[in-house]
Amino acid sequence: MGKFFAPNITRLGRIVRAVWGLALIIAGLLLWARSTWICLVLVASGAFALYEAARGWCVMRACGIKRNSDPNDA
Repeated sequence: MGKFFAPNITRLGRIVRAVWGLALIIAGLLLWARSTWICLVLVASGAFALYEAARGWCVMRACGIKRNSDPNDA
């Protein structure tokens, strides 16, 4: 399991995930009055994105899914 949770994204990836996480949390909080479920899903997704950013870890990469356009995959 240690290899699965090893850091696997670059600094840019961490920044992108942090921004995405904050955007999801803000969107969720703005939609609180419209739908509690949408709010909870967006806030939970945003929290997970912030966790990935803090750890430098991506669940998709840990599962072996890689982008073709990523220069780090060469």
